[in-house]
Amino acid sequence: MRPKLIIIATLLLCATAMAETARGTPIRVCSIYLSPDPSSNKLAEIDRGREVIILETSGGWLHVEAALSEEKVITGWMVNKGIVLGSTPNGDKIVFGEAVNSEDQASQRHGRRGAAQDALRLYYRTAEYFPTSPLAAEGMYRSADIRWQIDKADVMSRPSAKEKEAYLREGMPEDFMKEVIKKFPGTKWADLAAFHLIENKLCGDWQGSTKCPDKEADMYEKYVNDHPQSPAVVEALYDAAWRRSALIEMYKTEGQSKKSDESRGKAIALAQKAVTQAPQSDWGTRAQLLLFMIEQNIPTYGNGVD
Repeated sequence: MRPKLIIIATLLLCATAMAETARGTPIRVCSIYLSPDPSSNKLAEIDRGREVIILETSGGWLHVEAALSEEKVITGWMVNKGIVLGSTPNGDKIVFGEAVNSEDQASQRHGRRGAAQDALRLYYRTAEYFPTSPLAAEGMYRSADIRWQIDKADVMSRPSAKEKEAYLREGMPEDFMKEVIKKFPGTKWADLAAFHLIENKLCGDWQGSTKCPDKEADMYEKYVNDHPQSPAVVEALYDAAWRRSALIEMYKTEGQSKKSDESRGKAIALAQKAVTQAPQSDWGTRAQLLLFMIEQNIPTYGNGVD
C-alpha cells in the first residue's frame, strides 16, 4: 500500500474509533476501583457532571477513563449505575433534572458542598451530549450563568472592582456566554447571554463622573434595540432609565441645565416604556417608582434627603 493510502486508512480508522467512543456523565457520586470488584482498592470518587470515557464493559462494571478534575484523569472500574450516555433514553431530561436538583441544593443555606459546580457541569453536559434536545440551549445558558455568578462574586470582592474604568478590573470570563450566543443564535438564551456581557463594560464606581452613567445608559438602550424580544428588555429599559435619572442631578451640579432637562426627558420615556411592556413585573414596578420620584423631583442618585 502506498504511503498516502496508508495515512488515509489510518485516519479513517481513528475517526471510526472516535465515533464509537462512548462518553457519559454520572448523576451521582461514583467510586472508581482498581478492578471490577468492590473489595479492590478504591482509587477515587467522581463527582456529578464529570466525564467518563468507557473503554470496555464487564458484567455490571465499566472500565473507564474518569476526569476527576480539569487536569486529573484516572483509569479504573466503576459499577454501571447512574451513568448517562448520549444514547440513554430521555438522557437529556435526566441530566437536566439532576442539574436542577444540584442548583437547588446550591441555593440552600446548608446545601450540598460543591453543588453549584455540579449543576454547571450537568447543565453543560445536557447541551454537549444532546445538542438537538429542546433543553440544550437552556442547559448551556444555565451552565454559563452559574459560572458567571461564581466569577462575579470573586471579581467584585477585589479592590479593583471599585475602579471607575471597566478596563482596570479583570472582569468575568466571557467564553461560555459567547459559546451560548454562537451555538444558539436568535434564541432567548443567546439574548440573555448578551445581556450578561454588558456587566464587564460597566464602571466600577462612577466617582461623580457623568461619563459613566451616560455611557452605560447608551449600552442598555442599544441592547434594547438589538434584542427587542429578549426576556431582559424591561430590565435593560429600567437600567437605562435609572442612569438617565441619575444624570438629572449630576448635570445640575455641573451647571448644565440643558443636559439635565434632556436626561429627565429620556429617563421618563424609558421608564414609561418599561411600565407599558411589563407593568406587573419587578422591573415594571420599579420603573413606576422611578417615574414617581422624577415627577416629585426626588434625586435618584446620591443623597436624596432634602
